[in-house]
Amino acid sequence: MRYTVLRFALFAACFLAAWGLSYLGVVPAGVGDSQVFWVILLGLVLSAPLSWVLLRKQRLAMSEQVVEKVERAKQRLAADQRQEDGADDAARAQG
Repeated sequence: MRYTVLRFALFAACFLAAWGLSYLGVVPAGVGDSQVFWVILLGLVLSAPLSWVLLRKQRLAMSEQVVEKVERAKQRLAADQRQEDGADDAARAQG
């Protein structure tokens, strides 16, 4: 959750910077009524590499959490399969 909030904050900062630069005429303002779309796109393009570098630690921590959850789910699934196999073997032994 923390990574997502930081990623969004970084995008918002890049969006505001792009909006300001567009307003000052440093970067093009887009064509016709496309200014908002242009600034959003520019904010995304700027924030992506920045988040890759600046949020590396948080991204790795989030990745570790996901891996742990997947491993726990795999262990639960394997335990359920063993229990099911045991019940199946017991039913075949009786029948």
